[in-house]
Amino acid sequence: MTDVRRAAAPLAPVTPRRPIERTHHGDTFIDPYEWLRDKEDPQVIDHLNAENAYTEERTAHLAGLRENVFNEIKGRTKETDLSVPIRQGDWWYYGRTLEGKQYGIHCRAPLSSPDDWTPPELSPDTEVDGEQVILDGNVEADGQEFFSLGSFEVSKDSTLLLYGVDVEGDERYTLKVRDLRTGENLPDEIPNTSAGASFSPDGRFIVYLTVDDAWRPDTVWLHELGTPVGDDVQLFHEPDERYWLGAGFTRSDRYLMIAAGSSITSEEWLVDAADLRSAPRVVWPREEGVEYDSDHAVVDGEDVLYILHNRNALDFELVRVAASTPDASPTVVVPHEQGRRLLGLSTFRDFAVIAYRREGLARLGMFDYATSAIGELAFDEPLYAAGLAGNPEWAPPVLRLGYTSFVTPSTVYDYVVATGEKLLRKRQPVLGGYDPADYDQARVWATAHDGVQVPISLVWKRSFGAPDDAPRPLHLYGYGSYEHSIEPGFSVARLSELDRGVVFAVAHVRGGGEMGRQWYEDGKTMRKRNTFTDFLDCAEHLIGAGYTTPDRLVAEGGSAGGLLMGAIANMRPELFAGILADVPFVDALTSILDPSLPLTVIEWDEWGDPLHSPAVYAYMQSYSPYENVREDAAYPRILAVTSLNDTRVLYVEPAKWVAALRETGADALLKCEMVAGHGGVSGRYNAWRERAYELAWLFDVLGVAGA
Repeated sequence: MTDVRRAAAPLAPVTPRRPIERTHHGDTFIDPYEWLRDKEDPQVIDHLNAENAYTEERTAHLAGLRENVFNEIKGRTKETDLSVPIRQGDWWYYGRTLEGKQYGIHCRAPLSSPDDWTPPELSPDTEVDGEQVILDGNVEADGQEFFSLGSFEVSKDSTLLLYGVDVEGDERYTLKVRDLRTGENLPDEIPNTSAGASFSPDGRFIVYLTVDDAWRPDTVWLHELGTPVGDDVQLFHEPDERYWLGAGFTRSDRYLMIAAGSSITSEEWLVDAADLRSAPRVVWPREEGVEYDSDHAVVDGEDVLYILHNRNALDFELVRVAASTPDASPTVVVPHEQGRRLLGLSTFRDFAVIAYRREGLARLGMFDYATSAIGELAFDEPLYAAGLAGNPEWAPPVLRLGYTSFVTPSTVYDYVVATGEKLLRKRQPVLGGYDPADYDQARVWATAHDGVQVPISLVWKRSFGAPDDAPRPLHLYGYGSYEHSIEPGFSVARLSELDRGVVFAVAHVRGGGEMGRQWYEDGKTMRKRNTFTDFLDCAEHLIGAGYTTPDRLVAEGGSAGGLLMGAIANMRPELFAGILADVPFVDALTSILDPSLPLTVIEWDEWGDPLHSPAVYAYMQSYSPYENVREDAAYPRILAVTSLNDTRVLYVEPAKWVAALRETGADALLKCEMVAGHGGVSGRYNAWRERAYELAWLFDVLGVAGA
C-alpha cells in the first residue's frame, strides 16, 4: 500500500500584538499593529520578509500559470520597437525599446528641412540617418534594483539634456545635465528634487522644485548652469501645507508659470521668462474653493491669458484677460454649461485645443481665438479616450493626438489643423494575430441606492457570447477619488483575461470625474460612502442582470481605489469571491490624523479634517477599512500588494490590514516589493511579471487558472 502524505499547509506569520492607544475627540482606538510603521526596525523588515515568503508558498502552485501569463504578455508585445517621432526644434525625438532590455532608449534624428512636419517612418531593422542616442535607460539603471526618470527635457537650442533619476522609488530625483554635443554630463547635479524641472528658454537656467519633510513640493528654485547649487535662488516658497507647487514655462516661452494647488483651491503667478529673477505677480489671488488654470496666448497682438475657472461655475467656464492686468474684469469666451466639464486649454500661436467631458467621455475641440467657437473632433467608437500627445512647438500646422479604446490599441494620429484630416501615424502592434473585431465593448447603467444612474464599462471576447447570455467570470475595477476618471484604454495584459472568458468591467463610481464636477463632489468628504455603495450597486446590477455570480466575481482597486476595496470587503463580503488591492489606502483615518505624514494636510480637502472635526473623525472611522474589520464576516480571498518605499500610501497600511483580517480567519495575503515605490517595480519586464502574478491569483480565484 502506497503511503500518500499531503504536505502540511503553510502557516501564516503571526503578527505580534503591541497595543498603542490613539485618542481623539474623546474616542480611544487601540491599535495592536501600529508598531509595523517603523521600517527601520529590523523586526518589521523580518515580518515583511516572512509575509512575502508565506505568500510565495501559498501561491507556489500558480508559478506555471504566472509564467504562462507573463509569456502571453511578452508574446503579444513587439519588444524591439520605436515610438512615433515628435518634432522639437531641428530634431525628431523618439524612443526605442530593444528585446531583452528593461528600459527605453531615448533618441533623436535631424529634420530633413525646416518645413518637415511629416515624421520619418522608422523601422527597428533600419539604421536612421544621423541618429543620436541621448539617453539609454538601461545604461543609467545599470547596477540599480530600481530606476525611474522624472524630468526629461532638451534645451531650446538642442544642445543640453536635463533629466532626473530616482533609484529608490521614493520620488526624490537627482537632476543631471548632459551636453548632447559631447555626451558628457556637466558638473551641475542637484539632489532631492521633485519631478518637473525645466530649462529656461535661453538655456542658461534650470527651474526646479524641492520637497518638504512631508514630500510636498513647496519651493521653486533657479539654478544658473555652471554655478554652485548652494548659490541657487529661491523664486517662490509656499508655506501652507495644503498646497503643492508646480512650475513650468508656457509653450510661448513668454512666462514662467508657478502654480499652487490644494484639492479645492488654486493660485498662479507669472514670472517674465526674460527676467527670471523678477518678482512673481499673481494672476488671481487665491479664494477658498476656487480653482483656476491659465495659459498664455497672443491675440490681435496682445498678450492675453485664457483662464479656466469654477467661480460660480460648477463645471468651469473659460475667460480671457489681459496678461498685464489679469485682475481686470474678464471676458467670458466659453460660458459654463452644466454637464460639460471643461478640463483644460492648450494654447498655440494660431489656435487652442480645449479638453472637456460630456456624457461620460473625454473630448477634444479646436478653439478659435477670433470667434471662441469650438469644433469637436469626432471619433467612431462609442467608448474611447483621446488627448494631445507631445506638442512642444508653438506654431505647428499639425497636432499630435493619442487615441485608444478598450478594443483599439494605442494609436497615434497627426491632426492637420487646416483641413481637419487625421493622419494615422502608428497603432500599437499586438502580436499573435490580435483582431479588434474579436472583442466588444459597451456601457451599461446601474441604479444606485439613491436612484442615481452609475455607468459601467464592459469589454469581452465575442466568441464566449454576449456577457449577459450566461453568468461569466467577471473582473470589476473601481477607483472613485480625486475627480480621476477611468478612461476606456487598451491593455495587452488584459487580453489574457478576455481570452479566458473573463469579462472586464469598470464601475465609474462617484468621487471620480466621469460625469462632471458634481459626480466628484458627491463622492468626497462627508459623502464618501457614495463611492462604496455605488460600487456595490454596480456589482449587484451585474449579478442581477446575469453577467456573473458572487462566486465568479473579483474586485480590484489601487491606492485610493484600495480604500474602496477595503470598504466593500467590510460592507458586503459575500458579493465577491476575491479582492485584489494594490497599494491600498486602508488605514485612512490613522494617516489623515497625522499631519507629519506625507500628503496628509493636502488630503484634508479630499477626505475632511478628522484632526480638528469630531464629525469628520466619526464619519471616517465609520468606513476606514482597518478599523472596521468584522469578526463575524466571511471575507473573500484577498491579495494586498504594496511597496516598501511608497511615499503616497505607506506599506504599513496593508500590512496592518492583512494582520487584522487574519484574526478573523480570512484568507488574506500580503506581497511587499522591497525595492519599489507607489507605482510598483520599475522596468517593463518586471512590471509584466508583477501583473502576471496578480492575474494568476485572480484566475485562480475565478476558477479559470487551468485555461
